[in-house]
Amino acid sequence: MSKLKLTTDLAFENKLANYPDQVQGKLQFLRKLILKTASEIPEVKQLEETLKWGEPSFVTKHGSTLRMDWKKAAPDEYKLYFKCTSRLVETFRIVFGDFFNYENNRAIIFKLDQEIPEAEIKKCITATLTYHKVKNNLTLGL
Repeated sequence: MSKLKLTTDLAFENKLANYPDQVQGKLQFLRKLILKTASEIPEVKQLEETLKWGEPSFVTKHGSTLRMDWKKAAPDEYKLYFKCTSRLVETFRIVFGDFFNYENNRAIIFKLDQEIPEAEIKKCITATLTYHKVKNNLTLGL
């Protein structure tokens, strides 16, 4: 495990605190999984928790921005968002096929009553947080 320097913006904390109760636990679980995964990646020395586009986001020096959110328009699901101009979701489709539900080239969709497949999501998180180091690898190291 690397020594991870974590910086958390107050706006990030406030956003998480204002989700409906049934959503907060799901997003907190994803957050813990992202932090755990980041701490296991030697190349990730710093991680910033902030808001991007009004959504809780994770930013690191050599990675692509990773976001998560729940929207009132789709109350039974929440999503893990990836930069749509990256090859991330396209590569997840190649590697994992229909294992995940996707939103175009920008997100993995989870149902509120769904159990998160931790091992597979950790691979997606790793590829995202190290994207600029693995983007020339056909499968992004997955």
